[in-house]
Amino acid sequence: MPLGSSRLGRPAALDDVLLFRLSRLLAIGGGPVIRLCEGRYGITRREWLLLALLAREENLLSSELARRAQLDRARTSKAITSLVAKKLLRRQTRPGDRRQASLALTAEGRDLFEALFPQVLHIHHELLGVLEVGEIALLDDMLERLQARADALATQSQLPKADRRRGGARVRPVLG
Repeated sequence: MPLGSSRLGRPAALDDVLLFRLSRLLAIGGGPVIRLCEGRYGITRREWLLLALLAREENLLSSELARRAQLDRARTSKAITSLVAKKLLRRQTRPGDRRQASLALTAEGRDLFEALFPQVLHIHHELLGVLEVGEIALLDDMLERLQARADALATQSQLPKADRRRGGARVRPVLG
């Protein structure tokens, strides 16, 4: 279904497809953040995401943190274990149910967040600096609408689930 005459509206190659372009933007634009996280602060981007989410709202269960980060529970658990070992995060078991533990930043974790977040904001402003104020507001609105549409499509999907234990695909693709 053509959506105008632009590259995005009439993709002729993978480089024209929205999700590929967004992925490329994230990979290249997010590179400086990853270098800061890993090179200066010794954390992964996944660990940074969890720290940033907990800086906003503490005392979440790991399952809720995984949902908010849009990560699977295994990856979230691995990152939490690493952050606890680095003394940036603490687990506190809930009274009455020792299987559930709420998560919160330690003082060191809060300090790291407060040191790194302004640097991430600087990169954010540098990236958006090529747009006019009205374009930024329009982009924000468009991203909100695209996210709502993606959320709706995700719940309506009839596609089979990936089997990641066996390399990501259950069946060979049918071509032609």
